Amino acid sequence: MSDRASPLRSLEALLFISDEPVTSAVLAQALGADRAAVDGLCEELARGYEERGSGITLRSVAGGWRLTTHPEAAPVVEQFVLASRHTRLTKAALETLSIVAYKQPVTRHQISGIRGVSSEGVLRALVDRGLVAEVGREETPGRPVLYGTTPEFLERLGLPSLSALPPLAPLLRAGTADVEAETAGTD
Repeated sequence: MSDRASPLRSLEALLFISDEPVTSAVLAQALGADRAAVDGLCEELARGYEERGSGITLRSVAGGWRLTTHPEAAPVVEQFVLASRHTRLTKAALETLSIVAYKQPVTRHQISGIRGVSSEGVLRALVDRGLVAEVGREETPGRPVLYGTTPEFLERLGLPSLSALPPLAPLLRAGTADVEAETAGTD
């Protein structure tokens, strides 16, 4: 490995984890280099991406450096981002998914009872995304559908199994403390 590869690799890693443009001064401090050297490294990295026809580019934008997708890849990136399986979950979807994860198997009626609102649409969206699935029927009148999480749920959360979910008790205590603190200030 050349002496040049290590700073380039470190620079690329810093740019990769940044979700906004990073100034040369911040990069210089992180790399223990001067700003002119960092700007030279950024330009070298940007040239390298362009020369090899990479799907990403390094651009100087908004007073800093930022990795972006190549403009020619825009149609594919747009299609991927807009696909429902890869969009962010709404607060309602996260609430519903949490209930299913911790209470499964659970019926739509039980979920709605816990949330206090109808969860039919949210539950359908989670099924469409492959995060929740029908896992059976409850042995009660009407035989309502039981829902549970899927292997896709575990994969997206990076969990080996449901037993790796954090325990609820500390989370509930923290939520109670937050509510108590809010209500104490309203007296």
